[in-house]
Amino acid sequence: MEIVNKPWGNFKQFSLNKKSTVKILEVNPNQILSLQKHKKRDEMWYFITDGYCRIGNEDKKVKEGGTVDIGKGVIHRLYAKDKRVLVLEVSFGNFDENDIIRIEDKYDRK
Repeated sequence: MEIVNKPWGNFKQFSLNKKSTVKILEVNPNQILSLQKHKKRDEMWYFITDGYCRIGNEDKKVKEGGTVDIGKGVIHRLYAKDKRVLVLEVSFGNFDENDIIRIEDKYDRK
C-alpha cells in the first residue's frame, strides 16, 4: 500500500496496473478462517477494523488501518475474538478460489 499525500489530505493506493482481485472479508465474532496458503497469488490485507491474524508461526493483533503482506506459499489465517473483523483483501496474480491449500479448518473443509 502506498499513501499519496494531496493538498486536501491523502489516498491509499493498494494496486496500480497490476492484475488483482479485491474483496472485503467479514469475520463474525469468535470465528476463524482456515489455516491456509496459496501457490498462485500474493495477498495484502488492509484492516478496516482491529483484528487478528496468523502469518507463518506468528499470531498478532493488527490495528485498524494496519496492513499485512502475505507471499505465495506463506501459511496464514484471519480470525475474530469478541468483535466482528473487517479486512480489505487484495490478491495479486491469477486468482482462483481453488488455489486454497487448507492445513487446518474448523469447518472440516478440504
